[in-house]
Amino acid sequence: MFQDSNVVSLARQILEAGAICDECLGRSVGKLGSGFTNARRGALLRAQAGAPSHGTPSNPCWVCQGAFDRIEEWAQEAAARVNDVEFGTYRFGMIPSVRFEQMEAFYRERFPSEHHENLKHAFNRALGMAFEPLLNAPATVGFELPDVAFELDLTSEVLQLRIESVFLFGRYKKHARGIPQTRWPCRACKGRGCEVCDSTGLQYMDSVESLIASPILERTLAADGCLHGAGREDIDARMLGNGRPFVFEAISPKRRAIDVEDLHTQITARADGKVEVTPLVVVHKDSVKWVKTLRASKRYRAWVVFSQPVSADALQSATGALKGPIDQQTPQRVAHRRADRVRVRHVLEMNGVLEEPTRAVVEVHGDGGLYIKELISGDEGRTTPSLAEALGCAAKVTALDVVDVCGGALPDRLAISGSSRKVTPGV
Repeated sequence: MFQDSNVVSLARQILEAGAICDECLGRSVGKLGSGFTNARRGALLRAQAGAPSHGTPSNPCWVCQGAFDRIEEWAQEAAARVNDVEFGTYRFGMIPSVRFEQMEAFYRERFPSEHHENLKHAFNRALGMAFEPLLNAPATVGFELPDVAFELDLTSEVLQLRIESVFLFGRYKKHARGIPQTRWPCRACKGRGCEVCDSTGLQYMDSVESLIASPILERTLAADGCLHGAGREDIDARMLGNGRPFVFEAISPKRRAIDVEDLHTQITARADGKVEVTPLVVVHKDSVKWVKTLRASKRYRAWVVFSQPVSADALQSATGALKGPIDQQTPQRVAHRRADRVRVRHVLEMNGVLEEPTRAVVEVHGDGGLYIKELISGDEGRTTPSLAEALGCAAKVTALDVVDVCGGALPDRLAISGSSRKVTPGV
């Protein structure tokens, strides 16, 4: 096969240096000869050089220390780890030991070759070639966001498995007050479980996240789930109108080719009137970043009580005067979890209707991130201007609804066909 006398001469020099496996010997000419594995290249070189087999377990390859001889063992372990996991693409990664890197560097320095193949690339490919025949159905290498990814640490000889999450996009409506958007750990035990929370670890038994999660986790057989919302409403506020955009992440799912056509109806039915979900779409991982950075404006309806009687004209004048920029220092009620700084948000439209002299319904259309309760009360001067400041009396929100999240349509580039996505069972 190898007609170049320099290649055969290099092979003889390498073979004289000590026991070397066919994989490492073949890597010296890994860029020559298509359709051959490095092991085959090494065997041909060895035959042309008239050298014996590379050694025994007690005298392993001096370059890889016998690592390539264990490819089949690690491939079998990887296949066993995904025995009950659906996947269509996979990837292997390897973290070399210090000795492995040192010997590889010495090998390339002592026996330079323009045809030499990178150690990691060759090792990962060899693992994949040994892995694929162990599967019940074909799978392909996926270099970007593979369904399953393996990482072998050659120092500890530990094989790690990561299963890529499944992501679903939709909008939710929250019809009940007193429900947080995401799971809220018990304040007393920080989620560990105690008498206060009845050992649940939760401050609130229900959340939008948990109500949406249950049917999805059952269908994907995922280990856990996480809701990523385009902002969040207060616990005591309802989310109405067209709903709030969200991406639900099913973490470490064993099933990927799920039918999402009826999933939203199952979620809504189980939520028993508390939460309603629009039809779901399987989406790309980048949807999380998109939804978390979405700056959609929102419309609110607030029921407000005043400390003294207010006239309709005064209310109309005050709400009209608030249109424009609003300086909001981090509200006192969230200062424990957000940086204390002044944020500028805008009121795009605002009006109010008196129900009686000390009560009104106020509607606001404002930037995302505008704190409505503080826009009304002033938060002891931390939000300015405010409705309380404009009226010259205290004002407080007694109930709040988000009635519309404007925009938030999913970009076409982020959608994936959920039911037709190709997946294969593991072993």
